Amino acid sequence: MPSIARYGNDTSSVLQQIVTSSSETDTLDQLIPYIKDYSYGNKTSHLLSQLSDLAAERETEIERQCNANHQEFTSSVQQLLRIREGTVTLTHEILELNQSIQASTEKLVDQKKALVECRGVRQNIDDASHALQDCLEVLRLANQVQELRDQKKHYAALRALDELQSVHLQSVTQYKLSELIQKSVPAIQKSIAEAVMADLNTWLFRVREMSQYLGELSFYHTDLRQQRLKERSERNAYLGNFKLNSAIELVADEHEEFDLLKSEDLEVDFTPLFEALHIYRSLGQMDKFKSDYTNSRRAQRDLLLQNTISLVDEELGDLHTLLEDIAGFAIMERATMKKVPDLRSTTDVEELWDSLCRKGISLMSKALGAVDNAEHLLKIKNLISLFIQTMNTFNFNTSSVSNFVLILFDKYAELLKQRFSEDFIEIVSTDDYMPMPIQNAEEFEKVVNVSWYTPDRPVHEMTFPTVFPFSQMYPLCCIDIRNFLNQFYFFSSQDEAPSPLTTRIDAKLLTSLDDLLCTKVCASLVSKLSSQYLGQIVQILINLSHFTTACHELETLLASARTSAQAGPAITLRATSQFFQHQKTAENRIFELVNSKVSDLIETAEYDWLSRDAPAEPSNYILTLTRYLANIINSVLLSLPSSLKDLMLFNAISYTASAILSLPLSPSVERITTTAIAQLSMDIDHFRSYVETLPNNSILLECLDELIQTVALMSTDQPDEFYDISLRNKKYRNVDPLKGPQLLEKVVRVPVQSPTAGNGHNRGSSSGTPGPQSPASGHQVSMRGNATFAALQNRFMNSGR
Repeated sequence: MPSIARYGNDTSSVLQQIVTSSSETDTLDQLIPYIKDYSYGNKTSHLLSQLSDLAAERETEIERQCNANHQEFTSSVQQLLRIREGTVTLTHEILELNQSIQASTEKLVDQKKALVECRGVRQNIDDASHALQDCLEVLRLANQVQELRDQKKHYAALRALDELQSVHLQSVTQYKLSELIQKSVPAIQKSIAEAVMADLNTWLFRVREMSQYLGELSFYHTDLRQQRLKERSERNAYLGNFKLNSAIELVADEHEEFDLLKSEDLEVDFTPLFEALHIYRSLGQMDKFKSDYTNSRRAQRDLLLQNTISLVDEELGDLHTLLEDIAGFAIMERATMKKVPDLRSTTDVEELWDSLCRKGISLMSKALGAVDNAEHLLKIKNLISLFIQTMNTFNFNTSSVSNFVLILFDKYAELLKQRFSEDFIEIVSTDDYMPMPIQNAEEFEKVVNVSWYTPDRPVHEMTFPTVFPFSQMYPLCCIDIRNFLNQFYFFSSQDEAPSPLTTRIDAKLLTSLDDLLCTKVCASLVSKLSSQYLGQIVQILINLSHFTTACHELETLLASARTSAQAGPAITLRATSQFFQHQKTAENRIFELVNSKVSDLIETAEYDWLSRDAPAEPSNYILTLTRYLANIINSVLLSLPSSLKDLMLFNAISYTASAILSLPLSPSVERITTTAIAQLSMDIDHFRSYVETLPNNSILLECLDELIQTVALMSTDQPDEFYDISLRNKKYRNVDPLKGPQLLEKVVRVPVQSPTAGNGHNRGSSSGTPGPQSPASGHQVSMRGNATFAALQNRFMNSGR
């Protein structure tokens, strides 16, 4: 517990702070802790007494000060009294004035009240007038929107509607009119969008209607570009290396540039499209607009193409319409994409283009079967090529149409092959197979120019009329071959043919031409080799020879005229070997016919092998045979080359010698008299004399060596010489070692009778029966001959041949 002394000291200081304190709050703050402490020690009365003492001390101090200033205080009180009296007077006057003012104020208040009421009515009238004006303005703008829409000023109507909605309606939101108009805004926007789309559909309809003309116009200008390119190529051959749509061609044709969609002939106004696009973009409906536009174009695409077309029309009207419609439609799509990139994407345009190509190709493929004329098919191809070149100008992918051109080419090739097959068959079947006569130099040069033929001397050294070695069929076939080649290459000569087409042309031309030459020309000529007329066979051989030469020339020509850019392997025609091979067939056939005739003539030989009459003249058959050979050499074989003619003669002479030699070797001839041998020797001498008259007779005479030496052996009186090797090699080296002994065994030596002696007994029968004059001697000679033959044969075998 705190000590009393501490409280005593503290109380005086606390009281001093209370006296000097500026507020009651501070006094209480000073007393509170002491009150608490005094309460613990029951010293509250002590605190109260100190406070009472302090208060009394202070009152004494106040009284002392008041006594010191009493006079001034009294004067102040009097002044205050006078002031109060004046104040009361003034208050009375103020009250009177206030009553007066109050009376006048009541009247003013009534007037003010009436004025306020008037002003309120006027304000209401003004507010109503302003509201009416605002509503009228809103209604005017709403009517203006309708008027602009009716005037097809769709964008202006949309802007007015937007202004109405965002500005004017905001000032009348408190009125029912604002609500009504606000509700009608979507309907108005929709009507504007529908009106714009209706205008756009009308524009699209006009665009579809002008698609064909747009395509026709594009074809026309492409054709003009081709003509200008051709003219420039004629002036400068270097420019001929560049095709249409190449960079060089585009640069060279810059001064002729034109806008297909904006020209004197045609002008396409894109304003409706731009307006519709702008309005739908403003409405925030671009996706819907793109979708609607795409669907509209697809529907127009479906309506654009016909269900069927005809390709047999001479003017190709349906094909023109089809390709022009496709071209115009696609060009319009490409132009739209360039002008409005965010409306039509490249994918959309390419999708429409591909579908148009597929449909067009399908229609053309169905109608292609009715086309049976190659020239008409060429017109179709040229029109399609013009279409391809036109669309390449606008950067469209034309690969599918180019592939269809390959189908056209296959059809074209088949038609050409069929037509030329008929021509070749007719030429071969109607040929007279005689050397082709020519009347003058002009005709001669014409034939030489169309044929692969090189004359052996200049034209001015020839005498006319003359003949060609070949028959008329050869130049006619050459003309057809050249036409066939030209027709093939003409398929791609007028335009920039795609690489697959050039490759296909080279391959197809080679196979078609080879097939025609093999199956229609060569096979037809070979089929006529069965004829028995030697002149016809000889002419066929000559024709085959010239066709072989022509095939070699064709191989060179095809290699140089190859349309492919890259050089391929060397061209070899199967027909070349066919013609060459069948030359041998024709030669063999000539050998066969000549040998057959020789055999027929030799078979007419009437040798009396047992005759004892001396020969007076050559036999009739040998005379006929030499005349026959002379005739064919100077007529039928005259046109053959010298080497081939020599081969024919060699074969004929050799065969004749062998055939004559086979007569005495016949098993039916058992005996041969020396007089019969003399007749045979005379005939051979006559034949030899004829052979000596022939060119290159030294070689031909070698064919007679065996026959002459064999007959000489039969005529000799010393047959033993044949079995002596040294003598045989010297005198009978060409005699067959087996045939010689056989003939020696048949020889019967008889006395020779005069040709005038009894004709009834100068010839024996062909059966070998001896004549009646000396049958014994004939038998003895025969026996002696047999013995000699056996002895000589033994010697020959022992000598080792």
